[in-house]
Amino acid sequence: MFDSLSDKLDSVFKKLRGHGRLTEQHIKETMREIRLVLLEADVNFRVVKDFIAKVSERAAGQEVLKSLTPAQQVIKVVREELAALMGEGEDNSLNLAVKPPVPLMVCGLQGAGKTTSCGKLALKLRREKRNPLLVPADVYRPAAIEQLKTLGRQLNVEVFDSAVGQDPVDICTRAFKYAELNGFDTLILDTAGRLHIDTTLMDELKRIVANIKPQEILFVADAMTGQDAVTVAASFDEQLPLTGVVLTKLDGDARGGAALSIRAVTGKPIKLIGMGEKLDALEQFHPDRMAQRILGMGDVLSLIEKAEAAVDEDDAAAIEKAMRKDGFTLETFLEQMQMVKKMGSIDSLLKMIPGAGKAMKQAQGMQLPEKELKKIEAIIRSMTPKERMDHRILNGSRRLRIANGSGTRVQDVNQLLKRFIEAQKMMKKMQKMGPKGLKGMLGRGGQMPF
Repeated sequence: MFDSLSDKLDSVFKKLRGHGRLTEQHIKETMREIRLVLLEADVNFRVVKDFIAKVSERAAGQEVLKSLTPAQQVIKVVREELAALMGEGEDNSLNLAVKPPVPLMVCGLQGAGKTTSCGKLALKLRREKRNPLLVPADVYRPAAIEQLKTLGRQLNVEVFDSAVGQDPVDICTRAFKYAELNGFDTLILDTAGRLHIDTTLMDELKRIVANIKPQEILFVADAMTGQDAVTVAASFDEQLPLTGVVLTKLDGDARGGAALSIRAVTGKPIKLIGMGEKLDALEQFHPDRMAQRILGMGDVLSLIEKAEAAVDEDDAAAIEKAMRKDGFTLETFLEQMQMVKKMGSIDSLLKMIPGAGKAMKQAQGMQLPEKELKKIEAIIRSMTPKERMDHRILNGSRRLRIANGSGTRVQDVNQLLKRFIEAQKMMKKMQKMGPKGLKGMLGRGGQMPF
């Protein structure tokens, strides 16, 4: 979502880097350009005005102007103010430290992704060792009830029984009692939405709040709708005691204005963000990390967390054991690829590595990593187990068979084997050098052949 914003800000900062010393005029021109970039990104104009005022005040200070690296100081100020704009320093975690069952109410307009977000939230909570119960309280759309039941089956999470025509308040009340009696520690209430805000909808939500007293009231906003999402969130906040926001479709191609505006306009923290269609694509929101992503600085902490969540310790231990026994083979490389794929798309992972995403854009004519890895996987899977364990037996006829079986060319197979042999040599060097050797190679800008 922030690719366009990141590119435009980067071009602004490039001009700054061209000056050895900055003057107040340089700062003024830079702030004017940043203002235009943010407005083009559909950020609320009042938010832009306040943001530029704060950055200008800090950037024009003597600490920045007299610095040996004034351009870097300005970028540092922008990063810190972006993080503050999105709520850095606030507690944006879900408040679950109360007597169970803990009711979480999810509300918002129809089509914003409420029901899907409920399923994603259930999976997230279950991975955190909680026992959630999904409650379909949208009795006006039979499809919403069926959708939640389908999600429950996919996730192996129980869904409370409800039907069209029942009273939503009664459904939530009965679900709360059911959760108490059956050991559920969290209720996720999927409430009704409309295509617009109306009195009937808000009265219904108010009655649910009065009867159930949800610990969290989460407004689901579609980031693709830009400032409309911010306006609707503000309207909901005027009538309901919202505790936080869930931003969906943050992996889309919208301009990012909603993400930068919604917390400043509503005063409510962004607690969760939807980063894809898969049910595990719901993340806790970190303002400082998002600011770094916007400025093209990567997000290594989130990358590490994804790796820890996706990689099974037993699988990792098994691969390590196989590598000690047989060395780095095409079989172990394929297994490593499968582990990486669990973390998400390669494109999204590259954006978390400082400089990697930008480097991929600059590589003209280069295939997208996702397509490249699919080709490599197809080639390796077209080999016999014996060939994967010992690439040296791959003669001309075998390579032709593998190319035909994987839908690639013999040149592709040859290229893979050449790069694999280079990687194998590098792995042997790393094993001899130990952990310090790996760190040193990466510190000198070394790259894995793959």
